[in-house]
Amino acid sequence: MRPLRACLGAAAAVTFAAAGTTALVASNASGATTALSNRWYAAAPYLMPLDNNPPDAAAIMDATGLKAFQLAFVLAPNGGGCSPTWGGTAAVSSDTAVQSVINTIRARGGDVSVSIGGYGGTKLGQTCADAASTAAAYQQVITKYGLHAIDFDLEEPEYENTAAIRNEIGAAKILQQNNPGLYVSVTTAGTADGTGWFGKQMLLEAKSQGFTPNNFSIMPFDGGFSGAASQTGALTNFNAILQSTFGWDQATAYAHEGFSGMNGRSDTGEYFTQADFQTVLDYATSHNMDRFTFWSLNRDRQCTPVDNNGTTSGTCSSVAQGAWDFAKYSVKFAGVTPPTTTPTPTPTPTPTPTSCKTAWSATAVYTAGNEVSYNSHNWKAKWWTQNEVPGASEWGPWQDEGAC
Repeated sequence: MRPLRACLGAAAAVTFAAAGTTALVASNASGATTALSNRWYAAAPYLMPLDNNPPDAAAIMDATGLKAFQLAFVLAPNGGGCSPTWGGTAAVSSDTAVQSVINTIRARGGDVSVSIGGYGGTKLGQTCADAASTAAAYQQVITKYGLHAIDFDLEEPEYENTAAIRNEIGAAKILQQNNPGLYVSVTTAGTADGTGWFGKQMLLEAKSQGFTPNNFSIMPFDGGFSGAASQTGALTNFNAILQSTFGWDQATAYAHEGFSGMNGRSDTGEYFTQADFQTVLDYATSHNMDRFTFWSLNRDRQCTPVDNNGTTSGTCSSVAQGAWDFAKYSVKFAGVTPPTTTPTPTPTPTPTPTSCKTAWSATAVYTAGNEVSYNSHNWKAKWWTQNEVPGASEWGPWQDEGAC
């Protein structure tokens, strides 16, 4: 998944995530209530609670029947270190903003999983000394929020780092042992063949450590995909990889396989419509796959204009849609029928107009935290950059801070 874009009984045991199975509730200080069924955590779409114009989770729940959200992303601090942060900047230890979102969701009978990693940024597996210290950092997140589910989003550039992946997989194994009932997904890049060389190396690392999550999910987009047929083909090929790697039969491999799509326009200009989502959903359910999710709820609304001038946005889909159309496919995967009528939406406060920062310059050098304006939006630099146009790439160095 992308930041704008990004697992856990006995370590060697194969855990089957049945749709109606309720995870155990870990002791915690967050006031968390009974866990949802694993099927809901398997269906949870990604939501950035602090960036990309976060939508109102309560409004989504009212409109769609969605109960679970995959909150993204926990990273290492931008300045280095082995402590968990949201997006590299907001320490989990002192967080109140994300906790407020979680409280709102739980008050309506829902729950959250937290995703660690994602595309870009510095991952804890890269900065922590070993698997034990990496696990200790993630345990802080589990304990603070009383989590029943967690997602390891292992992709660029981390999954090219052998030591980092060893730390992440080792941490996942430790968390699985220390938090009985924790639902764990591992998400990685997808290719037409299923997953690439680094994805296969990650699977081999999991096998060597005797670690089996609830599922391994691939993201079949941003790799020359075109519609649902190319995605279901990749899922079929990935199933064969799981069989050959772990010695599973086809049904067992599907029971540990997941899909993580991208709604609307992808970073590379691929388009995935509601019809594509329905086709992949049918494939996932007919093959008894363990997970069906997408990136992201922040994008699950129509752009103005619809095609967003031929660019990919972190805050809308670039396809014609009603609000939260794609979330309804997650609801269906969880085994629930979405509402047929639209409830009265939860009021969203009107944002206060923001003044524009100094205009972006192609010749200037910017470092993390610098702010500029471009095309009537303010942008904040995520890392060092020069001559990279704000908004040109969704995963580029600029974070959209909204209209000005």
